[in-house]
Amino acid sequence: MTRRFKDLKIRTQSAIVILCAMLIAFTLFELLWLNKWKLCEVAIRIDLFYTQINDEDFQMTLAEEALRYNIPESENDTKAVKALSPFFDLVNDYTSIYIYDIDDGLLRAGRFAPVMSNDNFLFFFNIGYRFTDGEGEFIMDFPLEFANGTAQVMLYNYERTLFAYPFLLVCFLLSVTLFISIVLLFLNRKMRQILMLKDEILTMSAGDLEHRVPDLGCNEIGILANELNHLRESLYDNIRKEQESRKANQDLITALSHDLRTPLTILNGYLEVLKLKRNPQTQEEYLDRCLKKAEDIKELTDRMFEYALVAEETETPEIAWLSTDFIGQCLTENCDFIRLAGFSMALNLPETTGVLQSDKTMLKRIFNNLFSNILKYGDKKHAVTVSARIRDTEFIVSVTNRIKDGDSHIDSNNIGLKNVDRMIQILDGRMEVWQEKEIFEVKLYLPLQ
Repeated sequence: MTRRFKDLKIRTQSAIVILCAMLIAFTLFELLWLNKWKLCEVAIRIDLFYTQINDEDFQMTLAEEALRYNIPESENDTKAVKALSPFFDLVNDYTSIYIYDIDDGLLRAGRFAPVMSNDNFLFFFNIGYRFTDGEGEFIMDFPLEFANGTAQVMLYNYERTLFAYPFLLVCFLLSVTLFISIVLLFLNRKMRQILMLKDEILTMSAGDLEHRVPDLGCNEIGILANELNHLRESLYDNIRKEQESRKANQDLITALSHDLRTPLTILNGYLEVLKLKRNPQTQEEYLDRCLKKAEDIKELTDRMFEYALVAEETETPEIAWLSTDFIGQCLTENCDFIRLAGFSMALNLPETTGVLQSDKTMLKRIFNNLFSNILKYGDKKHAVTVSARIRDTEFIVSVTNRIKDGDSHIDSNNIGLKNVDRMIQILDGRMEVWQEKEIFEVKLYLPLQ
């Protein structure tokens, strides 16, 4: 049940907590208010509160003193009514007393409680009377024996207002305090969860990405905690991958620097020999060797550049509408270039054209990489076949060549092919590579619009 409550939305949790708090506070108020007179009696017994009307000695005194006075014949009998004044003075200022004929029920004499003439008390009484429906007024009637007969005496006592109305305020304040306490406990718990998330964020910002964020349910705070945990894991993975990538880059740079140092040292030696001009017969041979070492250096620097392109994680293409004729033009230019390098070519382009959305520069780089591999590893004794065709919603480019002896592993680190595969995926295309013995084929699939 607790788990289900934790998984509710915070607004739903708040509504449930408020309703439950209201119910508990109302129940407390009702329990206290329904037992107010029991508590009043307890207060009277332990002398914390006093009411004359509950005093048995007062009732006995009233009965004894009544035998000394006569009942007026009517309320207009001024002299007889005035003679009852000492009897009326037996009750305190919070009690009204009235004498009624026991036979006809007519009023014979009475005195209104003096305290009801006090404006402050009357204001306090009227407010309490309205909220309590007259709970502070206590009425008692009983027959009482007078000197000339028996009369019905009624007492209206207002002393209980001194207990009931403040007690009503206490009940209200206790109930409101309980309601606010329950709501504040709920809010305090949510604030502790928010502060916990703050501490987790500060922990992450300090560099500790291994500490897991606690599960806080499926509400908004819990979702935030889960997303923060996912962010922590992503950051941790990215930093780890970045460190691995940095280490790989450093290892590659170290290796390539070492590889570059050797041909540079040899090249420097050859140039020193040529500078001395001691053996003119071998000058041409040393020049050829210098050119060969220069080519070796160029190949190593090209590989470093290509690796930098492959390692680049973010690259945004500049998409534009292109005709398939542009791809045919790129293929033609590259075929002419490797034909000048001594390769024989077989180029087949489609007669129909299509339209695609792509990046011109990226397409040129793709084909430069492919034909650069042919220059490095292709066998000039066999023709290179380049074909393009339209099939359904795809434009397919196929490049096939034979690998020269001693280069069975095309592009030892596959950097050029990785570069092509990365760029073709950015352009929403795909690449397929097929190799069997010395035959090597690459197919590119580009989507048509």
